[in-house]
Amino acid sequence: MNDPHDTLSDLHLARLAARDERAFETLVRTHAPMVHRLAASLVGPGAADDIVQEVFIAAHRALKGFRGEASLSTWLHRITLNACHKALGARQAVSLEDTPEPHAPHDPARAGEQAQVRERLARALAQLPPDQREAVALRELSGLDYAEIAALTGAELGTVKSRINRGRAALRALLTRAGVTP
Repeated sequence: MNDPHDTLSDLHLARLAARDERAFETLVRTHAPMVHRLAASLVGPGAADDIVQEVFIAAHRALKGFRGEASLSTWLHRITLNACHKALGARQAVSLEDTPEPHAPHDPARAGEQAQVRERLARALAQLPPDQREAVALRELSGLDYAEIAALTGAELGTVKSRINRGRAALRALLTRAGVTP
């Protein structure tokens, strides 16, 4: 059964979600995967679920003030970044022990290889300086363009491009040293 809220624009959905629980559930269902991917890339997969919950609690409280000047996803990215920065400030190290095993019912050997690559990537991302890690995650995992990242982080466009380029180069070097050919 289709939810009629699924066809609303983000602005209309946000306005409706401020006062309608089903619309808020649609908003969460639509945007939670993006929030989780970004959070996992910044604070690690073990803490990402807590960040997602915190983001949507904060979003629910702030929805009445959402004016739609930025897209809903950009607004949620900002809330996610703030929650991740807060979580990282509370703890210095990102735990990589909680990296989940991928579900691979067809080929267990390939699943093990993918888990190793995923673990190496998580470790390499964690070694990047925070500004590079954030920029690379927003670009590669959230799919934002450079201008969106600049607006979201408050950095100049050239700075964003530089952070992404340096972050990608550092990731390539780290992954190559770890035996992963990018």
